[in-house]
Amino acid sequence: MTRLAIPKTYKLYIGGKFPRSESGRVYDVQSHKGEFLANAAQASRKDARDAVVAARAALAGWSGATGYNRGQVLYRIAELLEGRRAQFVDEIVQSEGASVQAATAQIDEAIDRWVWYSGWADKYVQVAGNANPVSGPFFNISVPEPTGVVAIIAPQSGGSLLGLISAIAPALVAGNTVVVVAHETSPLSAISLSEVLATSDVPGGVVNILTGSPAEIAPWLASHSDVNALDLVGAGDLEWVDLQIAAADTLKRVFPPESGPDAAAPSLARVVAFTEIKTVWHTKALL
Repeated sequence: MTRLAIPKTYKLYIGGKFPRSESGRVYDVQSHKGEFLANAAQASRKDARDAVVAARAALAGWSGATGYNRGQVLYRIAELLEGRRAQFVDEIVQSEGASVQAATAQIDEAIDRWVWYSGWADKYVQVAGNANPVSGPFFNISVPEPTGVVAIIAPQSGGSLLGLISAIAPALVAGNTVVVVAHETSPLSAISLSEVLATSDVPGGVVNILTGSPAEIAPWLASHSDVNALDLVGAGDLEWVDLQIAAADTLKRVFPPESGPDAAAPSLARVVAFTEIKTVWHTKALL
């Protein structure tokens, strides 16, 4: 008996759910040969606002979890990615025109990078924090704490999955929640990653993934008063200076675009970049 194949519907990922764009818009995702692959939702300003609301609502629970707990939750994502390796390889081959070998190498690196970052979740505070020498009978301790809601423009060139993971993982490790605009022309692996997140232990709203045009969405995220930091790692040719000016009105921390093969390379510095240093004074015990 013959049957019709069921084409996959690619949607946004906001607040742990999969809504269509409120505007109803979609755009064609094509293969490297120009062949039609899928319709992806084209996120609007309203979708970006909804994603920020979801990220803000999830912040208290995620940032309040222990570093050990966050590390275990993030490690679970790597396990799920490993189990869906074939799907990601197929999507990368179709959308990016990579060979099976190159696509496999990308998913391997993405999983390894996720594991690497998850291991820092309960360790970065000891490295980035300090016990400061002061004059007087006091302890003075500096501790990194989450910045808050981080809006991210994922890398728009190179490996779409690896770039996305390299951008969002360090922010999550530090206890932030994120709103990320995925690779515009190769968004399929980003949407599949959202399915992994939805079936993991990551609370809804911690990660929100938008597909569509970074040039359209970035200005609204830059000027949104409930976004605490703006990572323009994948902004590329966008007028990022204008975005920086828009972000200054609400005192956001802004990270400039990066380019080349080392863009968003794994480093502890990227984790610490999404933190605020808080200093606490405590009186020494009197004996």
